[in-house]
Amino acid sequence: MSLSKQVRNWEANLRARYNRDLSTPENRRRAHIYNLFFDHAILRGIWKNMFEIAPGVFRSNHPTHARFARMKAAGIRTVINLRGVSESAHYWTEEETCRALGLNLVSTTLYARNAASRDDILNLIAIFRSAEKPFIMHCKSGADRAGFASAIYLMAIEGQPVSQARKMLSPRFFHLRLGPVAILDYILDVYEAHTKRTPISFEDWVKDHYDPVEIEAAFSRKDPVT
Repeated sequence: MSLSKQVRNWEANLRARYNRDLSTPENRRRAHIYNLFFDHAILRGIWKNMFEIAPGVFRSNHPTHARFARMKAAGIRTVINLRGVSESAHYWTEEETCRALGLNLVSTTLYARNAASRDDILNLIAIFRSAEKPFIMHCKSGADRAGFASAIYLMAIEGQPVSQARKMLSPRFFHLRLGPVAILDYILDVYEAHTKRTPISFEDWVKDHYDPVEIEAAFSRKDPVT
């Protein structure tokens, strides 16, 4: 076994030791350690990467319990978790926190390094329409998935042009158009190119033209968008 594989296996085993549910005091202790260090909550207690993208609509990195409590006190009613439902300490902790604070938690899945399915994007738009405001959407760092979701909100709900929406994917929010996460920018490029030929709303484009498999293939080939 190669050294790199040994290191990956060691890390995976270490994570598994601490990625526990909240069913016992010992599990809670380990889950707390997992959230702080493996999921980087120790950084997000200070660094928020939070921004109001429209009246009553906020984006952020994954808040800590203390930040959720302050948001509740400030009037936030709904939390949109873009990391999805998972067998992870960070999800179980968030679920418990929102339940205790009386926040409505809605979980859906977006990806930072892959093109979301058509159904996932349309489901997110439906969530935006039904979510009680004020609401906050978050991923882990608040840079990539939260940026892409914010762009979708501005286009599908606020009717903003893609040129304005793409500002949600920027270094200001620690999103860099480099490596696999650049596929999020590429999706917007493909949509923008389509609108220059045939004007169409983002939602209708997703319904009728969006092909995540082809977009991923073209992105991998580094095809120029025309």
